[in-house]
Amino acid sequence: MPHLLSSIVAQLGGKLVGQDIHIQSVKTLSDATANDISFLSNPKYKKQLETTNAGAIIVAPNIVGLPENKSYIVADDPYLYFAKVLHLLYPPQKSTRQVHETAVIHRNAIVPDSCEIGAFVVIGENAQLGENCRILSGSVIGENCVLGDECVLYPSVVLYPKTHLGNRVMIHANSVIGADGFGNARTADKTWYKIPQIGGVIIGDDTEIGANSNIDKGALGNTEIGSGCRIDNQVQIGHNCIIGNHTAIAACTGISGSTKIGNYCIVGGAAMFVGHIEIADHTIIGGGTAVTRSIDKPDFYATCYPIQTQKEWVKNAVHIRHLNELSKRVKALEKQ
Repeated sequence: MPHLLSSIVAQLGGKLVGQDIHIQSVKTLSDATANDISFLSNPKYKKQLETTNAGAIIVAPNIVGLPENKSYIVADDPYLYFAKVLHLLYPPQKSTRQVHETAVIHRNAIVPDSCEIGAFVVIGENAQLGENCRILSGSVIGENCVLGDECVLYPSVVLYPKTHLGNRVMIHANSVIGADGFGNARTADKTWYKIPQIGGVIIGDDTEIGANSNIDKGALGNTEIGSGCRIDNQVQIGHNCIIGNHTAIAACTGISGSTKIGNYCIVGGAAMFVGHIEIADHTIIGGGTAVTRSIDKPDFYATCYPIQTQKEWVKNAVHIRHLNELSKRVKALEKQ
């Protein structure tokens, strides 16, 4: 439904400048039309204000010289305000309060009438769902799992037994929570002996997990994901890891077992963590970084080698191979 700009401001704050018009959608400055609202968060794109067809634009207070033929909402953080407008215009889908005829629900499972259970969903023994959960087609909830209120499992999500979700947890398609961790012991004849993984997974309130991600159960205790976390697609989190509250982890990151990452951390895409290390609160890890030791001081850390041509890399690699020899020569010269 269209929203008046004045209605948006009344609900979200900010200051309306210009005409009070109806807004139907949110689009980029280049794609917007007269019934759309857009935003400008980076001043270097200010020139687009002259050419955009957007009916209204969200801008920061420090943007001056605005074209007079448009309407504006002035907000301290235009990007955050834009996100809130999206939630307002496109509210999350609610439970349909239906159970599909093909769903298989164990007689001892607790599933409130307010939940939506999709086609071919399987809910195991002693599983317990909170109010207004949406479990979409093909998902599996193992025995002794507990879900809080308003959780959403998109198609083909698998929760292994003893997985506990807080309230309003969202897990996207094909993710697996609670599979066995990578625990193996070497025998005398060099074969592998599997170590049983008997722990579980605990995920806090308001955490979102992307598609095709995996969080392993603990070997003995639990793997723990905090509240308010954002875990992207294709992320691997090993057994007994602890991820702090409001930490964000981008796609293709791999975190080895028993790693502890603090609160409010940001991890760039394709970062790799060795096991049994600790990362301080508020730490930022750049994309493609190999984290090989604990970090006790919050900062921005990055170790990704800059891209170069193959010819350049070969030349540099020759020198890298001789760094140890060069170091010895320098030390010898210093003694002299």
